[in-house]
Amino acid sequence: MRDIIAVLVGWIVGMAANMAFIFLSVALYPMPDGVTFNDKEGFAAYVETLPFTAFLIVLVAHLSQAFFGALVAAKISRKRPMVVAMIIGVLSLIGGYINMQSIPLPTWLWIEIPLYLVFAWLAAYLVTACNNSTIQTS
Repeated sequence: MRDIIAVLVGWIVGMAANMAFIFLSVALYPMPDGVTFNDKEGFAAYVETLPFTAFLIVLVAHLSQAFFGALVAAKISRKRPMVVAMIIGVLSLIGGYINMQSIPLPTWLWIEIPLYLVFAWLAAYLVTACNNSTIQTS
């Protein structure tokens, strides 16, 4: 039960991290009046005007979902931190793939797809390493 809660809480924290960076991006590069995320044509036109740095923020946003979500999930889980972290990584990967299919983003941004798993693994590794060093010093 604890691992299920870990995944749910990690998923929520990851989405919050993602949205914080997306809101930052929109604050730095505002959408034109009347354009929303739901307006496919208007949003596509807006995306075409964005500079490279806006897409870097989007990349950080997406990868922060996998990293921070996995970090929290791994920290909550006592027995299987790597497993719950990788579940967050896989869920982030699936969401990222769907996002890349539905939003007209630059082709180079597809680099993020395998990085979801890398960042989730890194988060779990950090938690596991921290837990092991705490156990050894106690």
